[in-house]
Amino acid sequence: MKSNKLLVSFAVIASVLFLMSTVVAAEITDDYTVSVRDNVVGAGDVISVVEGETIPIKVVFTSDVDASRVKVEAEIEGYRVDVEDETNEFDVEVDRRYSKTLSLKIPHNLRDEVSDDATLEIKIYNKDDKTELADIELRVQRESFNADVMSISTTQSAETGKLFPVDVVLKNKGYNNLDDMYVTVRIADLDVERTSYFGDLVALKDSNDDDDTDTVSGRIYLQIPDNAKAGTYTLEVEVENEDTNAVETKEVYVDALEETLIKSGKDLIVVNPTNKLKVYKVVSADAESFVVVPAGSSRTVKTTTSGEYNVFDGADLVGNVVFGDGQTSSDGTNPIAVLTVVLAIVFIVLLIVLFVLIGKKPESEEFGESYY
Repeated sequence: MKSNKLLVSFAVIASVLFLMSTVVAAEITDDYTVSVRDNVVGAGDVISVVEGETIPIKVVFTSDVDASRVKVEAEIEGYRVDVEDETNEFDVEVDRRYSKTLSLKIPHNLRDEVSDDATLEIKIYNKDDKTELADIELRVQRESFNADVMSISTTQSAETGKLFPVDVVLKNKGYNNLDDMYVTVRIADLDVERTSYFGDLVALKDSNDDDDTDTVSGRIYLQIPDNAKAGTYTLEVEVENEDTNAVETKEVYVDALEETLIKSGKDLIVVNPTNKLKVYKVVSADAESFVVVPAGSSRTVKTTTSGEYNVFDGADLVGNVVFGDGQTSSDGTNPIAVLTVVLAIVFIVLLIVLFVLIGKKPESEEFGESYY
């Protein structure tokens, strides 16, 4: 008996709360129009939209209430990400006309189909009142032609004088098939680029046809110039055929492996860190010679004069090394050796003079006889 009374009490309370909410909550408007791309639409209308497109939405209504902190919200349900927009808060007065504009960007959500249905929902509300406008049906389609660069993969850095691999994954996300796709990779600041053929891509893969594919990957090599300066460069990946063209970019770092000159005693060592043979020109004050250095090797140059030695790779100056103390002079003699010999001779002469002076008897001195 008591349980029946409790159930009745709960039912009464729930009814009262429902009636209160019904009384408190009111429609903000029943007089409104919705426009999409400046075309008035209503219940039952179907609007075609394209992935990636931003659609403008205009809501015009006459308020039936006096209300504060009102918003207009538009939302498309069914996406993995939020597709919505709302206005700032505003106040409305009875019988006044209001116009608000929103916009929604249609995401790329179509995977196993080239088109699908979605619903656009619009409401006008605040914390107390709400009007849900008639839902608008959308037909979402892929772009007609859309070659999407899914990924660009490279090594951490590129090295001068070496090949730089670029891996590209390409997918057809368009409504139509893509025939004869080409991919070009380039680093414009280094004036290097290369193009490769990636073939045909269907819009939707046929599971019964192994030749059909909507995704393809490939590797393209760029030859980094020997004289490239170290730094960060923009790598461009361009995909194109007769129907579409798209460009994606990525920052890459180029590590400059510069030729090295090493001074070792009287020798000059030239190091070639690149992956190809090089011929260097060695120029001094009175001589010019050439040295052939295989890839990744070094060669020793015997120097014959003091002063500056300049090393060139073609017309480009690689660097210079100055030989001074301990280096042979231009006439083939060693200045330090010459000085050493001169000082030795002077020293010997002084010793001889000293011994002569010590051994010479003074004429005025008389010595007595000594007996043993």
